[in-house]
Amino acid sequence: MAAGAPDDAAASGPRRSFKETIIRKRDGAALAPDEIRAWIRGVVDGSIPDYQSAALLMAIVLRGMSRNETVALTEAMMRSGRVLEWRDLGRPTVDKHSTGGVGDKVSIALAPWIAACGAAVPMIAGRGLGHTGGTLDKLEAIPGFRTRLSAAEFEEQIRKTGVAIAGQSEDLAPADGALYALRDVTGTV
Repeated sequence: MAAGAPDDAAASGPRRSFKETIIRKRDGAALAPDEIRAWIRGVVDGSIPDYQSAALLMAIVLRGMSRNETVALTEAMMRSGRVLEWRDLGRPTVDKHSTGGVGDKVSIALAPWIAACGAAVPMIAGRGLGHTGGTLDKLEAIPGFRTRLSAAEFEEQIRKTGVAIAGQSEDLAPADGALYALRDVTGTV
């Protein structure tokens, strides 16, 4: 392998190569929070190629994740882009999240209903999950409906109507967007 390739361990210190991280998870080890953060940073900045992320995703599907790993992954993905604060909305803020069920029967109806009851529902949704498509695919079938919002547009929509369903962007949850797409094409949903 050429010097400087993603599998090379850092010359300074005991940092594991990403290949070692994949092997550890494949063999059933729990990943440390710093390994998970490094993975998500690499997904966003492009230093970890899709084929290595796909391998780690498959290892996770086969071996599972501990509660601590799940928390570390959630934190890293949340912080992969801009984190919006919803403290001064004057209404409770709730989340409705899905891992991509068949049919997408809930999000599109439930989020506006909850907003009509007085809560704010900021949702980042996905696309292309299996044969039915994702929430974004369905919403984009509505003429004029835009799911690609800037952070400012997303926040304005929440303040104005109490509900926004948008997709990931370079600014909002970029790691989530990248891994959603990769999960879909690698059978690791």
